Amino acid sequence: MAVTIMILYVSKLNKVIHFPDFDKKIPIKLFPLPLLYIGNHISGLSSTSKLSLPMFTVLRKFTIPLTLLLETIILGKQYSLNIIVSVFAIILGAFIAAGSDLAFNLEGYIFVFLNDIFTAANGVYTKQKMDPKELGKYGVLFYNACFMIIPTLIISVSTGDLRQATEFNQWKNVLFIIQFLLSCFLGFLLMYSTLLCSYYNSALTTAVVGAIKNVSVAYIGMLVGGDYIFSVLNFVGLNICMAGGLRYSFLTLNSQLKPKQPVDEENIPQDLKG
Repeated sequence: MAVTIMILYVSKLNKVIHFPDFDKKIPIKLFPLPLLYIGNHISGLSSTSKLSLPMFTVLRKFTIPLTLLLETIILGKQYSLNIIVSVFAIILGAFIAAGSDLAFNLEGYIFVFLNDIFTAANGVYTKQKMDPKELGKYGVLFYNACFMIIPTLIISVSTGDLRQATEFNQWKNVLFIIQFLLSCFLGFLLMYSTLLCSYYNSALTTAVVGAIKNVSVAYIGMLVGGDYIFSVLNFVGLNICMAGGLRYSFLTLNSQLKPKQPVDEENIPQDLKG
């Protein structure tokens, strides 16, 4: 969050990017994104620690139909029957795989479903708030980080995570510090690239792209993670799930209805606007 604030603020000062200055309307325009953002992170970290990597990957697929539903309700978007069938193929595979999970963990399942809800809502509301007439994509990133950095710090203190971090014995290791700072910068790039994907496409496409990315994670986790318990139904479910994601991508990329890309108004110099 600190790296995000620093990079975007310096870029704004140097007129590389543009986003609205702070005023009393910003919190209203941004709500409920900060709450969804922190809920997404907390539930994601909690569920990751309680489930095997392949099962976590499968259950995260429920983000996709939730995103489709919320885009229909909140943004008024309409999807073709083929797209909907592809989405439900992903869910069918997830149900088959989860139903045969030999390492069932109720607490882990609850956290991952909460994570799905927060992720879907965060994606759809982010798409809505990125309208250049509202906050724009840079404004969403900047003010979201500004509003959540202090509450997140308070949560870290109350859970003891901050104390454990300060007592970590590698803070004098130069190589570790370089890698730590690099991970912070890459975290900003990840958030920015995800935001761009939703900006130029849709929240649903961003969710499916994430699912396809997880194809390699799921299969590598079977071989490397050491915590995957094999069963035929589980394996079949995983494959159905991944096939549905690839089918969605094929339909999206080959769609003849290509919407006009939005003009990136935030990168247009102020003297050229109007």
